[in-house]
Amino acid sequence: MIFFRSEFIYPIELPILEKISNPKSYTMKRLLTASLFISVLLILTTEFTLAQNSPRSRESFNLGWKFIKYFNAATDAATNDREPAGLQLPSAIDNSWRTLDLPHDWAIEGPFSDTLENNTGLLPWKGIGWYRKHFALKESEKDKRIYIDFDGAMAYSEVWVNGKYVGGWPYGYTSFRLDLTPYVLFGKDNLIAVRLDTKNWDSRWYPGAGLYRNVWLVKTSQLHVKYNGVFCTTPEIKPEKAVLSVKAEIESHIEQPVSVSVKASVFKLDKAGEAAAQAVAEFSSPVATLTASGVHIFRVDIPVNNPVLWNLDNPELYRVAVTVMQGKEISDVYETNFGFRTLNFTARDGFFLNGKKMPVNGVCNHHDLGALGAAFNVRAAERQLEILKEMGCNAIRTSHNPPAPELLDLCDKMGFLVEDEAFDTWKTPKKRLDYNKLFYSWHEEDLRAMVRRDRNHPSVFIWSTGNEVNDQNNPALSESLRAIIKSEDITRPVTVGCNWDESGTNGFQKTVDVFGINYRLYRYDAFFALKDNENLPFHSSESASTVSSRGEYFFPVAQGDLNKNLPGHGIFQISSYDLAYPAWASTADQQWEMQDKYPGVFGEFVWTGFDYIGEPTPYGGDLTGLRPGNRRYDQAKALLDAQNVTEVPSRSSYFGIIDLAGFKKDRFYLYQAKWRPDLPMAHILPHWNWPERKGQVTPVHVYTSGDEAELFLNGKSLGKKKKGQYEYRLRWDDVVYQPGELKVVAYKNGLKWAEDKMVTTGKAAQLSASADSQELKADGSDLVYITVVVEDKNGLMVPRSSNLVNFSIQGPGRIVAVDNGDATSHDPFQASYRKAFNGMCLVIVKAEKDAKGTFTVKAESKGLKGAAVNIKIGY
Repeated sequence: MIFFRSEFIYPIELPILEKISNPKSYTMKRLLTASLFISVLLILTTEFTLAQNSPRSRESFNLGWKFIKYFNAATDAATNDREPAGLQLPSAIDNSWRTLDLPHDWAIEGPFSDTLENNTGLLPWKGIGWYRKHFALKESEKDKRIYIDFDGAMAYSEVWVNGKYVGGWPYGYTSFRLDLTPYVLFGKDNLIAVRLDTKNWDSRWYPGAGLYRNVWLVKTSQLHVKYNGVFCTTPEIKPEKAVLSVKAEIESHIEQPVSVSVKASVFKLDKAGEAAAQAVAEFSSPVATLTASGVHIFRVDIPVNNPVLWNLDNPELYRVAVTVMQGKEISDVYETNFGFRTLNFTARDGFFLNGKKMPVNGVCNHHDLGALGAAFNVRAAERQLEILKEMGCNAIRTSHNPPAPELLDLCDKMGFLVEDEAFDTWKTPKKRLDYNKLFYSWHEEDLRAMVRRDRNHPSVFIWSTGNEVNDQNNPALSESLRAIIKSEDITRPVTVGCNWDESGTNGFQKTVDVFGINYRLYRYDAFFALKDNENLPFHSSESASTVSSRGEYFFPVAQGDLNKNLPGHGIFQISSYDLAYPAWASTADQQWEMQDKYPGVFGEFVWTGFDYIGEPTPYGGDLTGLRPGNRRYDQAKALLDAQNVTEVPSRSSYFGIIDLAGFKKDRFYLYQAKWRPDLPMAHILPHWNWPERKGQVTPVHVYTSGDEAELFLNGKSLGKKKKGQYEYRLRWDDVVYQPGELKVVAYKNGLKWAEDKMVTTGKAAQLSASADSQELKADGSDLVYITVVVEDKNGLMVPRSSNLVNFSIQGPGRIVAVDNGDATSHDPFQASYRKAFNGMCLVIVKAEKDAKGTFTVKAESKGLKGAAVNIKIGY
């Protein structure tokens, strides 16, 4: 059993002051400690507005950038698209460059091209990108430190200010800070230039390109909390009292010793994320003398009475405000959120959150946001989590890289667990220019950056060092990565997603705290039989990999063999009976059977929650460098031959439980039935519009949280069926198609539980439009998602309809993107039209910045009655 509250449980300590000899180094340093022998604990009854009094400011730096892209670097042979020299200089002319706001993914606008790799979405993400921005600093700010924080920059970023090189970071998923102070001018114009290079980066999925996450300008005093320099742990949690341990790294740029004290104030947050007016506890340290120019560490422990625990149903959050005092003056106030909760991983009984057994019903997600590409948007990510929550999902694996920090904020707020993952590759490559090129020089910096940024999030419950790495024969390397993480955070376990048959039994599993296996159901028996593993917690770090296309059904119905679930004839879709999977994978049903046989499996992360751009297995695969005889080459070539084509048009995946547009596939209801057993629900598939199949056997499957169900066709019972052991769906495989009404009545414990029906529809007659919100902010980033459905005259969605829908807006709104979930579509995401795919399409809109009033979104299609939605612009 592995039990994680926080740091080792110990009595309340005296505050400790530590100094790091070289604050600029990311390598591990031995800390020299000196104890302070006095502490003062104050329980506050006064009101605080600490952040408002802080010299620190953090401003969005997203607006008003100039951008240009080149395919060829300046060092390449001369071409018409070669990057010119000197673009970092203030004298460079950028008048013809595009003006835009961040976050920005330069590739998502396309165009799609069959000449590009479909494993990365057929999109032009490779190239050299330049961003430039002018900004001003006041003369009165010349005594401040000026920093720029990049939440992510894809990839190999290099930054100049006023023509002088500042620094950069190669790994595009890492958040990092640069100190601009030596390079900026106060009271004058400044120019920042950023160069990004994805030409020399390889990926197995669509990575996006550019300044695709938020950028921040941070101003502090010369004495302040270091970047990601506060670490909150909870070494003791009892109903009547908890202990909050705060470690604060204070960075001094003052060339002489200074007298400093630190105050830590704890506030309870409400559901809107606002701090209470009164702090629930506070600690004030005595004054200490800090030596000149360095990083110093304060540790303080604060009792908090009657702590409210963070959990998945009631994700209660707190905020700690660390105030740095230089004499009687406030030098800095740094705030970070945290939560009180305990984690307990057992080898045979599963996972416990706050002492309660909690099955981990998780999904893996890549970082793109569908039609928005890799450009991060809070509302888009929130919508994904809302849909997953409805399904019963309670955990996210950030496959296979550190996520945008706002995603973790959302998981904290909404009640999700997170397996926070660092890498897809260690030293041995999967692709020539993947992370293997950075591993030796950067893996420690990247690991530390991830852990230090994310360690205060209560949602983060596991660190993952990698996914299916090709170094599973190197336990020493795995142990070294674990040691780096443990040097920053001992409060969470470390795992790695393994896919080698021997990885769970050859000793490699001993290098992690909890073992993760990807697929390999046939290895469960061997893992649990090995005595060496009897105390090692176990989870399916990647499961199922079932593939399907929303609304597509092919006959005869077959399980497992992909070729028998594919339509042929150049139609690149997959049957939605949820029985098709690649050779390494399984159905959800097979995965659950193993979990039920082995209750020590504490959960799973399904591949994947949402479809994503790129990797359109089985219609994908970069065959570059592969030859006949290679398994991947032969499989892909066989599929091409079966389809009688030479090129594959698919540009996004089929793995998702939910499609790229955010529309639920049938599998959504299969998982909902399993993960929300107390929710009365039933779902029938397929649709019931099969005029060409009249009189033919058309199997019917039912997903329900009930334990038995009766199926009716046009009022006639087709019999009751009851779930047996290791059965998770009900099947009527001999139904003969007749048009009309297909109805199911589900029962649980002998009582009626839920109903569903499928009705043969009429012809397409009208459109309907529904928005996920009737109001949005005019902040330039808030979004509304509008679903458009092709219906018959009775308001029923018409399956297999593909009408072209045109969108328009009246008023101060703008179309951001469109989609329909079709993995084969090459229509641009940035457009005012979209064909319906199996009856549905999507338009994403936002308000013009700072606009007021309302705007109307219209959807029209030739020969059909149109639809409209009114959107109110809020505060």
